[in-house]
Amino acid sequence: MGLTAALALRARGLPVDLLEADPEERARPGSRALFVHRQSLSTLDRIAPGLGERIGGYGVVWQTRRTFYRGRQVYTKKVHRNGSAGPPPFSSLRQADTERFLRAACVDAGVRFHWEAEVIGVETTATAVSVRVNDGRLFQASHLVAADGARSAVRGVLGIALAGARTEGSHVVVDIADREDAAGPAERVFHYEHPGVGGRTVLRVPFRGGFQVDLQCRDDDPMDDFGTEAAVRNWLPGVVGDGYADRVLWISTYHFLQKVAESFTDQHRRVLLAGEAAHLFPPFGARGMNSGIADADAAAEAIAGAVRDPGEAVALVDAYAETRRAAAVFNSAAAGTALSHLRPRPLMRVKQRTAAALAMVLPGCGSWLEHAPYGPRHGPPADPQRKY
Repeated sequence: MGLTAALALRARGLPVDLLEADPEERARPGSRALFVHRQSLSTLDRIAPGLGERIGGYGVVWQTRRTFYRGRQVYTKKVHRNGSAGPPPFSSLRQADTERFLRAACVDAGVRFHWEAEVIGVETTATAVSVRVNDGRLFQASHLVAADGARSAVRGVLGIALAGARTEGSHVVVDIADREDAAGPAERVFHYEHPGVGGRTVLRVPFRGGFQVDLQCRDDDPMDDFGTEAAVRNWLPGVVGDGYADRVLWISTYHFLQKVAESFTDQHRRVLLAGEAAHLFPPFGARGMNSGIADADAAAEAIAGAVRDPGEAVALVDAYAETRRAAAVFNSAAAGTALSHLRPRPLMRVKQRTAAALAMVLPGCGSWLEHAPYGPRHGPPADPQRKY
């Protein structure tokens, strides 16, 4: 989220130094966060005119959503664009591609990049923040946006804890390149209890140039049986058919995480946590990166206001911390609701089985099966229309 925060700050006329621990030509394997919602695309368009449309146009806007239960389709819906100007309803592309667009926009906006600048110290006062990096350089500013990811060095130095839970069961994520002779369908497909992998849940999502498969393992599944390259080659044909085992681009495993920082700012209100430095969510529902984009834009707005009116600086940062933490708590709870469908207890499993049996005659049952794994859409009561 550092790129988005930098761009949002430049859009408000503020000078920005972006500190990046990695080398300039770092490799970013895997699709990672690949779903960018319209609201996020609109935000990017606002802070860098045309950026949201460029990202939206580059990614995939799939035409169909399908949900299956034990191999039988229980829901389908076509996605139609209304032809209006502006970003599409969403765009599906690798996170590395999204970052490529953001980085180019930051360069155009005059962001100053500092590569291989690993943060090792942060000190705040009532009027400023100082950041020391691994080569001895010291950066000083009025405020710092800590958007340095799940293992945030800034959050660690400040002693801000993450509170929440981690599930026992793992997921395996596989990126697969399209075949030259037959590109995969532009469809997002969700399978409850897929018969091709012993009744495990599977999500398939297309992105530009390929598609991602997310396999939900059981709590007692050995990762050697599902998460290694050899294991993926073994189970993949049962999910996507033959001809893709040699087109695997990336394999990763993850646990469901529901964690939120205990505070989104420091004691002097000079550091604003954003993105995965502030919260960790399961990928279902695409809350992570999209919530981070909202964090970054809101942080830039708070800092710009604090610079204009120093007397209101503390109040503005407090408002940011309170509002964005409320959004994160909501998203964490929504992820918990989704988790109850993805890792169902016996009663929920009975409800799912019943809904699947009735879906052909009661479309609302199929719609429930389609939407439940992503959790509630809207945000905290104070801002019910804000998704993230």
